[in-house]
Amino acid sequence: MPSVLRPACWALWAAVTALDDLADEADVAPAERAARVEAWTRALEHDLAAGTSTDPVRYALVDMAGRWRLDLTSLQGAMAQTRDDAHGLRFADWAAWRAWCNKEVVPWVEQVRYLFEQAGAPMALRLDRQGDYERFVDGAQLTDVLTDLSTDLAQGLLLLPQEVLESYPGAETDLLQGRWSPPVAALITELTALARRRVTRPAMTRGMHPGAAIVLDTAAGLMRAQLDAIEAAGPTLLQRAPRPSLLTRVRVLAPARLRSSLAWSLTPLTVPGPRRPAATANLPSPVVEDTGLRPPPPHLSGARPPQIDADRMPAHVAVIMDGNGRWAEQHSLQRSEGHRAGTAAVREIVYGALEIGLRHLTLYAFSTENWKRDAEEITAILAILQSELDEAPFRDLNVRQRWAGWPDKLPEDLVDSLRREEHRTRARTGLTLTVCINYGGRDEITRTAAALAQAARDGDVDPHLVGEDDFTRHLPYPDMPDVDLLWRTGNEQRTSNFLPWHATYAELYFTPGYWPDMDRRDLWKAITEYSRRQRRHGAVPGPVASRETTDCLLTPELPARH
Repeated sequence: MPSVLRPACWALWAAVTALDDLADEADVAPAERAARVEAWTRALEHDLAAGTSTDPVRYALVDMAGRWRLDLTSLQGAMAQTRDDAHGLRFADWAAWRAWCNKEVVPWVEQVRYLFEQAGAPMALRLDRQGDYERFVDGAQLTDVLTDLSTDLAQGLLLLPQEVLESYPGAETDLLQGRWSPPVAALITELTALARRRVTRPAMTRGMHPGAAIVLDTAAGLMRAQLDAIEAAGPTLLQRAPRPSLLTRVRVLAPARLRSSLAWSLTPLTVPGPRRPAATANLPSPVVEDTGLRPPPPHLSGARPPQIDADRMPAHVAVIMDGNGRWAEQHSLQRSEGHRAGTAAVREIVYGALEIGLRHLTLYAFSTENWKRDAEEITAILAILQSELDEAPFRDLNVRQRWAGWPDKLPEDLVDSLRREEHRTRARTGLTLTVCINYGGRDEITRTAAALAQAARDGDVDPHLVGEDDFTRHLPYPDMPDVDLLWRTGNEQRTSNFLPWHATYAELYFTPGYWPDMDRRDLWKAITEYSRRQRRHGAVPGPVASRETTDCLLTPELPARH
């Protein structure tokens, strides 16, 4: 690490360690351990507000947050996960294990990444390498689990998914009873090999600042050395944590220190300034965070959304926001003014989605084909997108913001802003708003197929047994549900390379009006139309309800537009 970042990184590391120690205290009841983690977290909130602490670890964290202008809100989920870990953990499969890993580890890693950005040496993560980053984190956590196996087993914990334990009959019982047996040896061999594959990701650091790349490459080298020690430990793995020899660590660290010294000497790094006032470095509790969210502003006409039965509501609406340029021409304005007017419609649609209780809304803002447009119009569109992100109109709403697309050709500031908003709102539980910028459906499928092929090459997927679920898991957002309703404005009737994987069974809804003229009532009308349709997904149709019966689901009637 560059020397300027070491105090801050040590502060984060110390906080992680302090919380883990509290959650893992031997001879302490789980409820008491959880209470101690909760008390430490609450004390940190108080210390951040006060700007100081009598606890040395929390004092270091307070000082770091103030100097580097860090927002520690994202650590709430990780600290809550550590508290819950004190009660014991059990995972049905790798998916559940990875969800725990992401919640426990990733927020701390994100803070380190932010430190690098603040110092002027961004650890930029390419979206087309997202799978590599996720596997690297998985491999790091699996290495940690194998290293701490003896400590965890002493407390009756086995932090491995049932999915892999069941592949080696008898291994779970033998491990919990501290017996080294052939099934245990085979299990450890497989897991060690899996962890080694996951931490060996040479493509992950391509395009990064050389200093940041050396940090990650060295971490991977140290983890491979740790895995060598795990392999060599044999039965003693169940008795004590194995460690690489001093000579092995020197062989990894000595050349890395030389290379990193050169890289950092050639990089002008930002030194943190004076500590920021305490009140702005606060870590609000979940209660404060939730109550700080407000409902969307009401429609000027007083219109309220229709009441639609839950089984008639779409879970996911995707919108092709077409007609901005034609709207501008119709009003004798430059095309850029149409895109600017379209941002007001976006806000209205988001407000309407929140009011009616929609769970997922995806907006097509800029496609990979839009680069064919005039350079002046492209520049205006990207500037408008950046302006909206800076203004953050949904900051106080229960909206989880995400970005689908690729960073290629996009301005670096725009990419940073998109990632920042995604990170800031990741814990929101209301509407999930996905904005597609520099997105193409065929491109998404091609990249996903490449990621799936790489997974098969790594041995993570059997190519002879690949199914739709395997493909879905390698999409940029595996948790994005299928599109129920795809709405396009602007009097065009095509889907334009938008969400082809998710929209296979979508109901299509085309309207003539241009996008800047839309407001939340148009969204409600689209959802109303959807609720009247009979969806079969290839099945035999059931009895068709009369129009009168269907209409009674919708109360009150949508107000007329004037």
